[in-house]
Amino acid sequence: MSAKTKIVVLRMKEIIYTAIFVGLAIFLITLCFIMFRPKSGPASSSSGTAIYVPGVYSAALTLGSEQVNVEVAVDSDRINSIALIPLSEAVTTMYPLMQPTLDSLASQIVTTQSTENLTYPSTSRYTSAALLNAINTALDKAAIH
Repeated sequence: MSAKTKIVVLRMKEIIYTAIFVGLAIFLITLCFIMFRPKSGPASSSSGTAIYVPGVYSAALTLGSEQVNVEVAVDSDRINSIALIPLSEAVTTMYPLMQPTLDSLASQIVTTQSTENLTYPSTSRYTSAALLNAINTALDKAAIH
């Protein structure tokens, strides 16, 4: 058996350069994967301007011993409607400004798509403040965080 032995001589400079280039290649490939991977999550919807998760959201409003829910129906980017559920005769009798105030606020909110800078008469400022608080609570539930 005659085997010829081969001797390979490596210089330390070549090993260091090779290690540096391999390290840079791995770093660049990793960087490319991170930069060009597809984005995931609810924020990458088809419209791109989603503000709300579509649905009907409610917030409880306690009026004396009665409790009513303020329901807000939203699409992905619009407030569609606002209503009091259930509005019983007791609530209507005890709080006669509740429904007209909500109707006025709801029309303004649906038109402007905002709960900011709304106008309401001074006779219903406390009713309006309570309703706006409940509406904002429902919109916070609907908002994409």
